[in-house]
This record gives sequence, structure tokens and C-alpha cells, in this order.
Amino acid sequence: MSRSSFAPGKIILSGEYAVVFGHAGIAVPSSIGMEVIFEEDSNADQLEILWDGTYGGEPWLAYAEKIAGLCRKKRTKLRGRLMIHSGLPLGKGMGSSTALLIAMTRAVLGDDAREEALLMEDHLNPGHSGLDFAVIWEDTPLLFRKGMNPEPINLPPGMLRGGVLIDTGLPSEPTSELVAWMKEKLTAAGTRRPSSESLEALNIIARCSERLIAGDDLSTVMRDHHKAQVALGVVPEETQELIAAIERAGGAAKVIGAGSRTGGAGMVLALGADAEKLEAIAESRRMPFMQL
Repeated sequence: MSRSSFAPGKIILSGEYAVVFGHAGIAVPSSIGMEVIFEEDSNADQLEILWDGTYGGEPWLAYAEKIAGLCRKKRTKLRGRLMIHSGLPLGKGMGSSTALLIAMTRAVLGDDAREEALLMEDHLNPGHSGLDFAVIWEDTPLLFRKGMNPEPINLPPGMLRGGVLIDTGLPSEPTSELVAWMKEKLTAAGTRRPSSESLEALNIIARCSERLIAGDDLSTVMRDHHKAQVALGVVPEETQELIAAIERAGGAAKVIGAGSRTGGAGMVLALGADAEKLEAIAESRRMPFMQL
């Protein structure tokens, strides 16, 4: 028996970090994602995991094996071949780890295994906001608030048409570490108080979600959102220079994940200018890109 499953990545339009503190976030599924094919074979000695496409090396294979181990709690005799094909950049803000978990769970346990998949997400990615899981599982644009059921949101058709995703490189810190650092910055601890600049940046990001709900232009909102991410300290200098060049060309851009304090910032969404101009800016910095 063979069963296949596809889970998209996600693109956060607004709400990074703000969602952790209860504010609204908006995310849409991407056209690229994770495909998993499970070929069950009761005569096999074990479950063989094979990886095709974008591959992050041993850590990602080990992560897939952890997911398979959790699936075995529901299906003890899990044997055969599990083939993973990833079109997603791994670990760069598009929900690749959650997409892999959901695609594997659906392929092995079936499309109705949402509860099991969410328990696995809680176990493997403790402290997650829930936004990635919701938009990837539902495969539809969602308005998300922590502790509340996500709501489908109607966005203007073609709002990302002509957009480009630019790969600025792998962040130096994992998302969990960045979220913990941000919580420390934004939560009063003893006599230490969060800076007014950080609180205002968080509030600006929260307002960006409300502006998109009200129908404001995405490019205009993205410029303000990016400035707030810079103020939070999660956009490294090289990525700031990239986005400044995009804005000079008449476009807008923002980091679509947790970003980073150093190194790369993961994927940047760029739009609002001619796609060829955006691609030329990425090429001049030797940064890979893909059209939406």
C-alpha cells in the first residue's frame, strides 16, 4: 500500500513575535512544501526513511526519525519506506519542520490525525505559537491569535503576485532560542523593565495585522513591519541592506520568520516592484531566490 501527503510551507504576512504575546498574526500557505510518500511493507524489517530535494543533512534525518518514532505509538508495526521530498528552504522561516511533521503524520496515520500531529508538534517544538501548525494544516490564509481558534481570512486575490522570496541564509540561532530571548526582553523581570523601543516595535507589528484586516496596502504595511523587526533586533545588517535596496527600487520587503540576531535571516518576502528588479538585487548579493 502506498499513501502520499503534501503539506505547504507558510508565509507570515504580519505578526512575528507579536503572536507569542497574544496579538493577531496573519499567514498564508506557500505553493511549495513537503511531500511524503509512505510505502507500507509488512515484510520489511524496519521503516526506511529516504530524502529527496532540499536536504539539511543528518539533523533533518534525525528529526524525521523522531516523528516516525512518535507515529509508532499509534502504529506499532510501522514498516516499509518513507520518501520525503522537500521543495522548502529548511530552517529559514517557512515552517519546514512543521510541514514535515504534518506531511509525515498524514502519510502514516491518515488525514484525520490532526490531534496526534498537534501533540507531536507540542512535544518536538515546545513553546511554539501555533500559527505555523494552523496555517499549514488548514492550507488556507488564517488570522491567528494565541489561545483562540484560527479564523479564515479573505485577502485580496493576487496580493503576492509578482513577489519574490529571497534566501538570506540560515539564521545563527534557532527559533526557540530567539523566542526565549524575545520573551526575556519583553517581560518585566525584577527591577529590569523592557525597553520602550521594544514594546513600541511589538505594538507596531500588532497594528500591522489590524491594518491588513482593514484592507491597507500590503507593501505599505510591510515597510512599517520591517522597521519594527529591525527595532526588535532580529534583522541582521546584511539583510537590512538588502531590504533597503529593494525599497530604493520602489518595492517593500520583510523577513517572514523569526529572523536572527546574527548570520542570515532566513527568507525575505519582496514585492511591490518589477520582479526582474527584485531578482537582480538578490543576484547582486549572491542570494538565491524564487518567484511566488
